Amino acid sequence: SVPGIGNLLAKRLIDAFASPQDVFDASDEALLRVDGITRRHVAALKAHKMPAGAEAELDLAARRGYRIVTLTDSDYPQLLRQIPDPPLFLYTCGRIESASVNLAMVGSRNATGYGVTTTKSLSGTLASLGFTIVSGMARGIDTAAHVGALAVGGKTIAVLGSGLERIYPAEN
Repeated sequence: SVPGIGNLLAKRLIDAFASPQDVFDASDEALLRVDGITRRHVAALKAHKMPAGAEAELDLAARRGYRIVTLTDSDYPQLLRQIPDPPLFLYTCGRIESASVNLAMVGSRNATGYGVTTTKSLSGTLASLGFTIVSGMARGIDTAAHVGALAVGGKTIAVLGSGLERIYPAEN
């Protein structure tokens, strides 16, 4: 939430200082040694205050049983952490099993009947072999991937882009 600092610079800062708190506690000189950090960024970091809605969001997560996994947590997906600008944190609900083999399945929201049937069958087969099916929760292929995995008692992970309390589409 620091103006001018997105995921890319935030990751560089966390990589350099090990934790967000250490970033805020760092000296101006140490911050300026991080690639891409300017005096304007340093001033923004030093002036930063917790956003008004942050406490409410943390309370909501705790009440709902959601867990917040940050870049510095061992449960943060390692492949996701390796991209240049990973999300700084993820909300999770359920279990994260690092030993499982995840397979992403995504596709059209306006899928054909054949596409939906094939996806359900394929994801069900893969889930029965021990793969965890990962997809968004969009209509069409994404939904079919989850349905196929769940139909055989398999595991599935839904990646939501709509926020904590906005399941979209609602039927999912």
